[in-house]
Amino acid sequence: MTYILALDQGTSSTRSIIFDKLGRIVSLAQKEITQIYLQPGWVEHDPMEIWQTQLDTARTAIAKAGLAASDIKAIGITNQRETTVVWNRKTGQPIYNAIVWQDRRAEPTCAELREQGLERPILDKTGLRIDAYFSGTKLKWILDHVPQARAQAAKGELAFGTVDSWLIWQLTSGSQHKTDVSNASRTMLFNVHTNQWDAELLQALNIETPLMPEILPSAAEYGTLHPDLLGHPIPICGVAGDQQSALFGQACFSEGMAKNTYGTGCFMLMHTGAKFQVSQNGLVTTSAAQISQQTEFALEGSVFVGGAVVQWMRDGLGAFQKSSEIEALAQSVPDAGGVMLVPAFTGLGAPYWKPEARGTITGLTRGSTMAHIARAALESIAYQSASLLLAMSRDAVAAGAAPLTELRVDGGACVNDLLMQFQADLLGIPVLRPTMVETTALGAAYLAGLTCGVYANQEELSALWQMERRFVPQLAKNEALALMQAWEHAVRQTCAD
Repeated sequence: MTYILALDQGTSSTRSIIFDKLGRIVSLAQKEITQIYLQPGWVEHDPMEIWQTQLDTARTAIAKAGLAASDIKAIGITNQRETTVVWNRKTGQPIYNAIVWQDRRAEPTCAELREQGLERPILDKTGLRIDAYFSGTKLKWILDHVPQARAQAAKGELAFGTVDSWLIWQLTSGSQHKTDVSNASRTMLFNVHTNQWDAELLQALNIETPLMPEILPSAAEYGTLHPDLLGHPIPICGVAGDQQSALFGQACFSEGMAKNTYGTGCFMLMHTGAKFQVSQNGLVTTSAAQISQQTEFALEGSVFVGGAVVQWMRDGLGAFQKSSEIEALAQSVPDAGGVMLVPAFTGLGAPYWKPEARGTITGLTRGSTMAHIARAALESIAYQSASLLLAMSRDAVAAGAAPLTELRVDGGACVNDLLMQFQADLLGIPVLRPTMVETTALGAAYLAGLTCGVYANQEELSALWQMERRFVPQLAKNEALALMQAWEHAVRQTCAD
């Protein structure tokens, strides 16, 4: 039997999953990671904790499967994307905590870039809007605020990377400093047309070229795991940012196919093939996972707070002890009773792009209960995702393509039947949940498998995709429209000065 180890480093936890050739889970190990909130709008992780939890879960997953490291054919890596790490090349130690993708501290730098008239050049080259979400301005903040960082960078002593690069460096004991096109495309420093770092954008942010990792296709050889770590050298053969990896794991290889991942945030991607399309509806264009030097793209919409709203209700409001309890609480009432919760805890992402927005709860009455708020919290995930898909459909039609006819879903929150049914109701199209919902890790395994010869081609991978449940819309279109209008009204209240 052939086995592939997928390292899945996410925002709230680190996981290692072993898959067999048929894409089935053999074993899984997971550890939560510490969220560091130094002040409002700032979110950090300890890079050494990221690395240690990844190594620990890999060892645990192999042991749980009753395997030896020599039984693993290849390693694939998928990761939280825009989270930024800078480390010393000699010591391998980070010079600052990892600045997480949710962090907003770089907004002043973004304002400066806009004032310099760089919004259109950045959009044309990278497909991205200027926003503190992306890695480039986070990297600039570290270089500007950590003592001696700029001097060290000028001497070539420092390395920058998103989490994939950080893990590759550690896994290979510092011999490889690499990233893939999908992660590079989230930095605001990468030209998606040439698949190279853009000299003008690096200069605009005063970033030294020696800081940057080498860029490879997502399916490629990234180096070899140092044998001391797991007891045997294993090739690293696939890397992709978590959302592009999920698109790949969902077998969305063709133009017009779309998926939504329900994790800490929600991320909807629609494959656009080799076509670079600038969104007219508040989305961004990103590099899809690539198996060759041929460029492939996707339209993407990012919801900053998806499943994290459930964590907030659990930890901030104390509404329940386990996140899984929210479904029963929400189902204890027939609807949200007019309550709308807009979880703009770190601003609003696509299609609104309102970094200054903050969370609100509207429509409260004396009859409102925690159950109504819980239902509104769940529904907020579906409302935000529906806004993304509607924007995507408008872009698709404008480009001469057909509107989306179905949505494939994955991620932790997609197991919530109430949420998935409400999502289908709002969208008016079927929502398809696959048998394997761990598609983010599966995508990394598939990429690694293609590189090392476990799989012959993408057609073989498409044949492995299986549907577990199809959620069909049950709400009349006019009712769904009325709900979306109420949601947009709540968003306008949230964004009001």
